[in-house]
Amino acid sequence: MNYNISEQDIYLFHQGTNYESYKMMGCHFIEWEGVKGYRFAVWAPNAKQINIVGDFNQWDGKSHPLERLTEQGVWAGFFTDVTGSLPYKYEIITPENQILLKSDPYAFQSELRPNTASLTPKKDSTYTWNDHAWKQSKKSFDAYSSPISIYEVHLGSWKKQDSGEFYTYIELAEELIPYVKSMGYTHIELLPLAEHPFDLSWGYQITGYYAVTSRYGPRHEFKHFVDQCHQNQIGVIMDWVPGHFCKDDFALRRFDGEPLYEYADPLKADKRTWGTLAFDFGRPEVQSFLVSNALFWLQEYHIDGIRVDAVASMLYLNFDRQDGEERIKNSYGGEENLEAYAFIRKLNEVIFSYEPQTLMMAEDSSDLPLVTSPTYSGGLGFNFKWNMGWMNDMLTFMKKVPIHRKWHHNLLTFSFMYTHSENFLLPLSHDEVVHGKKSLLDKMPGDMWQQFANLRLLYGYMMTHPGKKLLFMGGELAQYAEWKDKEELDWHLLDYPFHQGIFQYVKALNLFYTSNPELYDLDHDPAGFEWIDPHNIDQSIIAFRRKGKKQDQELIIVCNFTPEIRYDYKIGVPIPGTYQEVFNSDQEKFGGSNQLNSNNHFSFQEKWHGLQQHIKIKIPPLAIAIFKYKKDVEEAL
Repeated sequence: MNYNISEQDIYLFHQGTNYESYKMMGCHFIEWEGVKGYRFAVWAPNAKQINIVGDFNQWDGKSHPLERLTEQGVWAGFFTDVTGSLPYKYEIITPENQILLKSDPYAFQSELRPNTASLTPKKDSTYTWNDHAWKQSKKSFDAYSSPISIYEVHLGSWKKQDSGEFYTYIELAEELIPYVKSMGYTHIELLPLAEHPFDLSWGYQITGYYAVTSRYGPRHEFKHFVDQCHQNQIGVIMDWVPGHFCKDDFALRRFDGEPLYEYADPLKADKRTWGTLAFDFGRPEVQSFLVSNALFWLQEYHIDGIRVDAVASMLYLNFDRQDGEERIKNSYGGEENLEAYAFIRKLNEVIFSYEPQTLMMAEDSSDLPLVTSPTYSGGLGFNFKWNMGWMNDMLTFMKKVPIHRKWHHNLLTFSFMYTHSENFLLPLSHDEVVHGKKSLLDKMPGDMWQQFANLRLLYGYMMTHPGKKLLFMGGELAQYAEWKDKEELDWHLLDYPFHQGIFQYVKALNLFYTSNPELYDLDHDPAGFEWIDPHNIDQSIIAFRRKGKKQDQELIIVCNFTPEIRYDYKIGVPIPGTYQEVFNSDQEKFGGSNQLNSNNHFSFQEKWHGLQQHIKIKIPPLAIAIFKYKKDVEEAL
């Protein structure tokens, strides 16, 4: 019996090249030999027998046994007495007659925690999408030369009901999407939404890779959420965790009584940092499972991008081992996980062959080169990498009191030594506002006014620095407290002028960013950036040029990292003529001191900063000021 499972699909699954294995494995409502019913298929090579148990048979599997289809361990069965939306598990009997109850690795929906059973799909689970215009527009979308400003969100703590309950996917579509659109973001990035048992893992310890979490509603409502994002011109990125999985006994761990999805070697399997297990990346069936899973979210849920979590933990065998501990070596004596390297390259090759417009982002804390280079040239094949170096350096620098910043000026400028070595994204993510690290605002030194000014300056510098952008929710409110994952954001802060100022500033900054090609056209091309002056260490002032593809697209950006106002400050400019201030973080409406350059600035013929002309400006305190060439004049002053 084949239950409509082809030999080719099974062969590819065992070869690690069935990239849509979710269509074969798991539970599906099908018609087989003229009869409609539910087909179950699971991989468990070490099992002696497998039965389906659930409410439909009072959890007694004798009436619903599966048949072993392959020696490599694919089991399947077809039943007509099963209905939709019912909980079920696999009853796996080991050669030692141990009985294991396991949720379905390929289930599309699971029970709401603390229950752990999988749910049979509805007989008709078709969703009618209305994002055709969005999908069509993606065909001509060039991510490298487009503005990308991402709002990172944990759906369970953005807002909550008065009762403390979560918002549903439907309610989030009604509230979160208009909010993100009004703030000027181009994308939402969602912390992992695959099913997970523990709320405080934020979704990073997964038990159901194909099941969108039931915390916020059924899967068709999540499709509605994504659909509404697209109809409002907002892309959706999802965090994905292929490096390790949850140890809970009801899920993947020792699935058929033996290590199956995880490495058999406990040293390689154990991820002590998180208390999880590492996937066995060298096992073909695990490759089929994981690559199919990434493609599943893109195809079934129309996700636009995947941020791959903790890439360094995958690539290095001794990622979380200390000096003096037993080390793991690969076959060549090194500490790289060669199987993980091969898996990641395969993953990216497959994704871009099926869905070429996907954003594949690596959260990689290592200094490994070629992360965003094509696999054919020796790279890992991602198209973007989180710039953890920029983030760490900038937050370290901004924590310094201004009078001491001159001793740490290299932290401010070092990122430009490597900014074009990869296609970078600049992240101010959830990881930086938890576990005692303080909120972004609370990291800033000085009195209240200086703290808010420093925060505006940090955001402004991020938005003008080459690279795509990401800000975690709450950053636009200037929260004093760290992110509290059990509570909603501190929305009441918007009643206070300084916080309202930051809120308006982030909105204005996004609008300015997305409206000026100079800030994104040549993000990943050295021609898009040029220093004017990186060397004013004593005054902690830097100035640089950002350029677009067109000759007349250029911005002059000046950042002052001290609270001193600088008058008649000379800035070299490339073209004689008139320059106008087009953005200033010190505006009163943002909470600043309103030290603006309200007049036009005519260039002087005297050379400055290696350029033929210069202008004299006022530099506001702890602020960023941006100038644009306005027009030619007959003769420079």
